[in-house]
Amino acid sequence: MMKLTAFKAYDVRGRLGTELNEDIARRIAWAFAEVTGAARVVLGRDCRESSIRLAGAVTEGLLAVGVEVLDLGLAGTEEMYFATSHLGADGGIIVTASHNPMDYNGLKMVGAGARPLSDTAFAAIRTMAEEERPLPQRDGGHVVAVSEVRAAYVARVLGFVDVAALRPLTVLVNAGNGAAGPTFDALAAGLAATGAPLRFLRMFHDPDGSFPNGIPNPLLAENQPVTAAAVVAAGADLGVAFDGDFDRCFLFDGNGGFVAGEYVVGLLAEAFLAKEPGASIIHDLRVVWNTRDLVARAGGRAFMARTGHVYLKQKMRETGAVYGGEMSAHHYFRDFMACDSGMIPWLLVAELMGRSGRSLADLLAERRAAFPSSGEINFRVADVPAAVARVEAAMAPKAVTRDDTDGLSLEFADWRLNLRASNTEPLLRLNIEARGDESLVAAGLATVRSLIGG
Repeated sequence: MMKLTAFKAYDVRGRLGTELNEDIARRIAWAFAEVTGAARVVLGRDCRESSIRLAGAVTEGLLAVGVEVLDLGLAGTEEMYFATSHLGADGGIIVTASHNPMDYNGLKMVGAGARPLSDTAFAAIRTMAEEERPLPQRDGGHVVAVSEVRAAYVARVLGFVDVAALRPLTVLVNAGNGAAGPTFDALAAGLAATGAPLRFLRMFHDPDGSFPNGIPNPLLAENQPVTAAAVVAAGADLGVAFDGDFDRCFLFDGNGGFVAGEYVVGLLAEAFLAKEPGASIIHDLRVVWNTRDLVARAGGRAFMARTGHVYLKQKMRETGAVYGGEMSAHHYFRDFMACDSGMIPWLLVAELMGRSGRSLADLLAERRAAFPSSGEINFRVADVPAAVARVEAAMAPKAVTRDDTDGLSLEFADWRLNLRASNTEPLLRLNIEARGDESLVAAGLATVRSLIGG
């Protein structure tokens, strides 16, 4: 019985050759169909050079048990979500490693209606895939190309924005040579057909699995200057950079300033509450004060959820929330199967800029001053539990409140911290926020850093 280490908290992601190969992908796909009972499965892939071979192996695993494979070809994760729901499929799989290093790849899997797999089903898929028994050979499996679904996807995404509220904007788009380019072009064509007054400038637009301009991971500070400089050089009003499978977008204001994820969550919460007063909004536990303040001012209801798409989507469905956001740039929408999208957020921000007549930097200035934050800081430590225990022992007795729902959250009079282990990487993640005083962020960071030892 093989041990599959590529299974993470809620998806499959691993190093090629050792943790993930074609045989493993084939067995996972077979196990997925057996555990879920799926007869029709949507399949997509990103542009990594290994993704075509792995997608072929996934197809073989599904065909072995008589599944109808609805093949999207090159697509984004959110297109797989949409197609799974739109086509009434029993499940969906996309081959992608998103923002991970070149020598990685992975699988994201959902059930009918693009719902996340239950913990029980996910564990069962792993167990079955680890059994080294021959795959069955059942009749009836076949492949159907369904690339035409993109037109319906574009229509759904454009349904989130009031085109009449848009004003002329120049938008710099960095696709990072990932999968976003063709889908963005289809969306841009749909916008043009409505008369939307948006002008787009494209960079690193063509999908290229060798990633000649680096892995598309705009969350990393070292990857942000190239987009920021392009925004400034072009005189653009807004910059948008996508990760590899474009389920996340990252925003830059017209000055080239990177917009931290928690402020985008606040903006989108405001946008939805203006359209649906009293609605529920979901946020994760890492940075909360700005979002809670905006939701309260707008008369909405804010709910917390653990970090991770499975938990956010579950909370979205439990509460009927119109929108949910994580500071890591995952944004979830009730009317998009409660799934995350990287294309919807920047459109809503462009609409907000149009309605207000203000620049993005202007819209954010007051919020950044009212609730400064550190941004997420990652630590590689030899012993994660021991590092957390040192912080807990030194600081928890001084805290006004404590929350252990997702890592260690400690709230003091005018500042707050959240310290948690990553769900997907061997990292300890720290976030600090304050009320109106950046010096509290800096002081808190220095204290926690000294305790962690990073």
